This record gives sequence, C-alpha cells and structure tokens, in this order.
Amino acid sequence: MLNPPAALPIVVPAQARATTGVAGLDNVLGGGLPTRHVYLVEGTPGAGKTTLGLQFLLAGRAEGDKGLYITLSETAQELAIVAASHGWTLDGIEVFELVSEEGLSPDAEQSILYTSEVELGETTRAVMAAVERLKPTRLVFDSLSEMRMLAQDPLRYRRQILALKHFFASRNCTVLMLDDMSSEGGDLQLHSIAHGVIALEQVVGDYGPVRRHLRVVKMRGVPYRGGAHDLTLDTGGIHVYPRLIAAEHRGDVASTPVGTGTPAFDRILGGGLSRGSNTLLIGPSGVGKTTTAMSAVVAALKRGERVQYYLFDEGLGTLLHRCKALGMDVRPAIEEGRLRLMPLDPAEVSPGRFSNMVRHAVETDSAAMVVIDSLNAYMQSMPGAKFLLLQMHELLSYLNQRGVVTLLVLGQHGLVGEGRSDVDLSYLSDAIVLYRFFESQGMLRKAMSVVKSRTNHHELSIREFRLGQGGVEVGPPLTDFEGVLSGVPSYRGAIPMLGDRATASR
Repeated sequence: MLNPPAALPIVVPAQARATTGVAGLDNVLGGGLPTRHVYLVEGTPGAGKTTLGLQFLLAGRAEGDKGLYITLSETAQELAIVAASHGWTLDGIEVFELVSEEGLSPDAEQSILYTSEVELGETTRAVMAAVERLKPTRLVFDSLSEMRMLAQDPLRYRRQILALKHFFASRNCTVLMLDDMSSEGGDLQLHSIAHGVIALEQVVGDYGPVRRHLRVVKMRGVPYRGGAHDLTLDTGGIHVYPRLIAAEHRGDVASTPVGTGTPAFDRILGGGLSRGSNTLLIGPSGVGKTTTAMSAVVAALKRGERVQYYLFDEGLGTLLHRCKALGMDVRPAIEEGRLRLMPLDPAEVSPGRFSNMVRHAVETDSAAMVVIDSLNAYMQSMPGAKFLLLQMHELLSYLNQRGVVTLLVLGQHGLVGEGRSDVDLSYLSDAIVLYRFFESQGMLRKAMSVVKSRTNHHELSIREFRLGQGGVEVGPPLTDFEGVLSGVPSYRGAIPMLGDRATASR
C-alpha cells in the first residue's frame, strides 16, 4: 500500500500590525493589532476605554494614518478636554458626533426617542457616510451601548454590528469598538463577531487606589500574552505592565562569588554572595538586616557595579543618615547614578508595575545587584500571600537567570525568641541568613547564622555580630552558649563578647 503524500506545511503570511500607542500593550499583543479588523474594547465606565481609543488614534497620526473618532456618548468638546488633560491635542483627528445638539432638539425630524428601527438605521447610515467621506485607516466607535439601546432587539443589534463589520473590512480600516458592558450578564455576541477582545478591569479594595488590569480575552490568528496585566491610568494616558514570565529569559549564568564587604561574613556564607542567586535576610525589627544589605551594596559599588535598592519601609533621609553615621556614605554613588535608591509606597505600586521596574533596572540600567527592603511592606501591594509567592517566584527566577545578586529583607514578629513571619519565602531563597536578639550579662546582643545555601558550603555556626563604624562586625562562633536562638541562652565558657575589654585589647 502506498504511503499518502506528506502534508505540505501551512504558511501563514505575516500580518501588518497597527501600534496601539499604549506602552506595554503592543508587547502583550505580540507586536500590535493586526490591521483591517474590528476589535472590541470593553470595560465599566472609568476603566480607560476612551483614553485607549485616543492613544490608538494619536499613534496612527504619528505614523501618517488618518483617524476618525465616532461618538454617540461624548461630545467633541468633552473629548478635547480629555485629550488636554493628558497633554494631547486632537489636531488632525476627525471627531464625528452622531447625536448633535440639533438632532436632539424638539424641532428636529428625528430624535433619539423616536422609533428604534428608524433611529438605528439612521445611525448606521450616518456611520457609513462618515467613513465613506473621510476614508480613515483607524477608527474608534464610542460606544456600542447606545447602539444596543437603539436596537432593543438582540437579533437586530447583531445584524447591524455585522453589517458595520463587513463595511469596515471592505474599507481597509482598523476599528476599535468601545463597550461599557451595560448589558446584563455580558454580551458574548460581540465576542463572537469581533476579531479580538480586550477587557479593561477595575478592582476597588478596602484601602488604597483603584487597581486596574488589562486582559486579552481573544485575538484571532496571533499569539499573545495571556492573563491579567497591571495598568495605570494617569496624566499621559494608559501604561500597561506585561506580566513577567521568567521562562522567557532563560540563560546560562556562572555562579561566581562576590564579597559582602565583611570578610568574616563571607566565610560564614561559604565564600560570599553568588551571582545569579538570592539571599533572604530574616529577623526581628532593628536587628541589622538593612545595614547588612547596605554593607553589601557598598562592596558592590566599590567593585564598580550598579545597584538598585527598593525601599518600602524606611524613609530615604533616615536611611542615608544612618548609613553615613556607620561610615557608609552612599550619597556620592547616588549622585553619580551608580546607586538608585527608590522609596516606594506599597499602597500605590502594583505587583506588575514593580516587576517592570525591576526589569528596566536590570536590562536598561545594567543593575548587577537588586535589594528589596522589605518584603513585609511589598506584600501589602498583593491581594494575598498566595499571589506574593507566585509573583516572587517569577521575579526571583528572572533575576537569577540574568545573573543578578538579589538581597531580600523580611522582618519577623517578636523581638526575642522564635519569630513569626507573615509569609514563608524560605523555599524560594537560595540562601537564608537568620538574625536573633539574645541576652547576655545584662546586655542585649545580636547573633547571625546561615541556615541555608544552595550555592556554597556554608558554616553552621552561630556568631555574634554588631553594627559598628564601617558596617557589620562579626565575632567568633558562640560555642560557649546554648539556646541563643531561643533568646535566653545559658553561658558555659569564657568567649568574650564583641565590645568587651578582652576583645578590644587584641
């Protein structure tokens, strides 16, 4: 029996793309919107549909495309005010009002209150006439909710939308149709008709600003980045922050050690911090986690590296003053641009936006070290601990694959004894440095130990440390103590403590 001929591969021609004008959205769409199709942009009032439509037309204007904005819901003056609030002008973009002041006057032959069939037909013909006259290559239709009210019947409404779709397709026009989702239960008819569907979502929490997301529900014929992507709507328009996928950034990174600025601390870590790894500094408040991180930052700056430091908890002025008092003045590095200290408000920064900030620091600013201080405050920007773990998994995997040295600061509840954390990140961390307060000879002292390292053969000892001139000072192993991690140890030897006369005389 003869074998059937092999099937020829299907060759899909490359589609011309229209840029959306929205930062980050073209990335989500894999290069922009395929031209000459009708797209649905849906969202509740205030989600940003009008702003997205204006940015789409403005991007076309910059490329020489002719744009048309057809509005049933807003006046040309209102659109001009919206554009001006973002610093834009609508010069070169046609705005066509389907329902004018004359059309709504009592003396007019037709009004929006007249028979639905007549009014819907007039509206459709007016749209077609405007397109025939102006011949745009980009069009925004705002909004479909008025068309739905005019039709009153789902079948008549679907017919009119299909008629408009075929009409636009024959005129080589890329169309955004805006819908405020006023229909009960959502209008899936529009989803089936449109070539692509982009949903804008708003989430109002118990505290803080409205969180906004963008989701590509459907896009025929092209791969796109699925899931919810954070977005901001502010002066200057919409900015989309594509969801970080660490698997897209895989690469081979040599795990070479780098110093922390404290030789004794390097020995505890088994050689220092490793490139392409992350280290979790965990302990109670005030124990020295931030100072340890800043000491490593100063060492990186001395190596000529760039460092990005995200500060969620402490005030910038307080941190700089404390560093200077400890002999670690980093102001010159900040002025030179080698160190970027970024104070962030966790209530205002969304997870997606933060991930994109980190990516920009690594890929554009060439940051070799990233510090997140602290995860306790960063967690407040997440909707839950589960999402924090997923987000941090992607972010840390990305940083590791880029060969970045990452330091994470996590505070624990309770000053003495066993502490409790809001979230467990131990399984995500390549190395963990544990800090504890303990009492000895009527003094409050501090101890550190490395409890985990995936990259180095680390010490298992518990050592005293303190914050002194020049940063972190580490003492010998506390071999004569038992119960240091419990906070109330018993002393069984004669090892001098840091700062004792015996130590100072050496």
